[in-house]
Amino acid sequence: MVSPDNGPDPETEQPFVQPRGLRILQAMVTLLMVVMMAGIVGIFGLIWHRYSKAQAPLPEVITLPSGEKATAYTQGTDWYAVVTESDQILIFDRATGKLRKTLSLD
Repeated sequence: MVSPDNGPDPETEQPFVQPRGLRILQAMVTLLMVVMMAGIVGIFGLIWHRYSKAQAPLPEVITLPSGEKATAYTQGTDWYAVVTESDQILIFDRATGKLRKTLSLD
């Protein structure tokens, strides 16, 4: 009989010694756990790194006024809208790429 604290066996008064194969298995399971945890942290880190620096993709047809930088982009059936860093919404015609309207946000 094995005591739960790996102390001596009460029947024989001999200290319990784990078999070599059991020690190797325990080390392999511990190593597998550490590798899996590192892999999960790595995957989340790569996802965070990839999407934290994502920028709004703009169609090549659209050219923003000088000095403006896009922060968001959306499109409708016949228009594109770009939100700029200066809190303006620029609405472009889909067919021609010309600026239709500019809206300022307060």
